[in-house]
Amino acid sequence: MVRIRLRRVGAKKQPSYRVVVIKSEAPATGRPIEVIGHYNPRTEPETVVVQEDRALYWLGVGAQPSKTVLRLLQKTGVMDRFAQSKVGESFVVPDEGDEDAATNEED
Repeated sequence: MVRIRLRRVGAKKQPSYRVVVIKSEAPATGRPIEVIGHYNPRTEPETVVVQEDRALYWLGVGAQPSKTVLRLLQKTGVMDRFAQSKVGESFVVPDEGDEDAATNEED
């Protein structure tokens, strides 16, 4: 089974984490299949960066997130988008330029 989990990086007493896709049987220091983001709990507020398209792909093919990664994906909105895609709803990511186009169409 493939899991999405955190891998600790950083110096002693200064943790930082990578969000990795890895086989569940692999050791903590094993080679990941793909690195899809990073998480730094030491900043205020916490820094969470996840490649949304890659996370959605791996969730779509059956990768199981760990409890902590699930919380981070919910915080960033990836799990909401994944739930929408499972139901069959399409979602559009609004660009800054799309707002101007939408207001012009209403006139």
